[in-house]
Amino acid sequence: MKHWIEAARPRTLPLALSCILMGSFLAAAAGQFNALVCALCCLTTILLQVLSNFANDYGDTVNGKDTDARVGPKRQVQLGSISTAQMRRAIAFSAGAALVSGLWLLYEALHNAPAQTFWVFLGVGIAAIVAAITYTAGKNPYGYAGLGDVSVLLFFGWVGVLGSYYLYTQQFDWLLLLPATSCGLFAVGVLNLNNMRDIESDTLTGKRSVPVRIGKQNAAYYHGALLAVGLGCSILYVLLKSDGWGSLLFLLATPLFFANGRAAWLKSGPSLDPHLKQLALTTLLFVVLFGLGQAYL
Repeated sequence: MKHWIEAARPRTLPLALSCILMGSFLAAAAGQFNALVCALCCLTTILLQVLSNFANDYGDTVNGKDTDARVGPKRQVQLGSISTAQMRRAIAFSAGAALVSGLWLLYEALHNAPAQTFWVFLGVGIAAIVAAITYTAGKNPYGYAGLGDVSVLLFFGWVGVLGSYYLYTQQFDWLLLLPATSCGLFAVGVLNLNNMRDIESDTLTGKRSVPVRIGKQNAAYYHGALLAVGLGCSILYVLLKSDGWGSLLFLLATPLFFANGRAAWLKSGPSLDPHLKQLALTTLLFVVLFGLGQAYL
């Protein structure tokens, strides 16, 4: 069980849940919160994240990207703690569980909505499952081509926030693209730190992540831009909404983002690893502060 827990990488779950919590807080601010929908959104997201982590563990090993040169946490398939056959079964089970949870969520949230809405969301859910698996698994993993940043922005930002908000309210508010983009960019920042940490081993194995493509210094510039634009989007949202000063409560997290950006400049390799967790937890704190400011202040 210890090996499976390590393969599931629980430390990635707070980041995955951040976009759901953002959508939930925004729905609460609109007076449309539903506890069951929230629970099912969280369950489905956790299953998708575990699926992605299992597929990443499997894909990086069978594609030869996990070697002794890796400086990040060792993968369980690479270590031999879990066989490739066992991991394939776990991937299939996780995908099935995510699909069942997602269908339950859509039934609860959209049973009074038009049929076409249900099918659109089902298509998005299936796309999320496929994206989780093909990030590093399959014949042409898009994560090895440096496209992971786009996928993270899409699913951890726009789809996660706008999709969950719609499941509560059955309506879109395109202004919510701003806080959704904040969540997505902070999640991309976590991935960027991960890839900056692994830049040397990724270069050796042919993994063309963004830091490998642009170099460590430019990746640090890129990281700072992700954090700054992320904060800027939420500030712009509050200004456009003309909300009270309480809506700027999330700015209390600014020093933590600044410290993370500074670490990206000053550190490299394994010394960056603690800052992945720090940015994930800072993102969660940002979402909670933002949500409290929107829904309760």
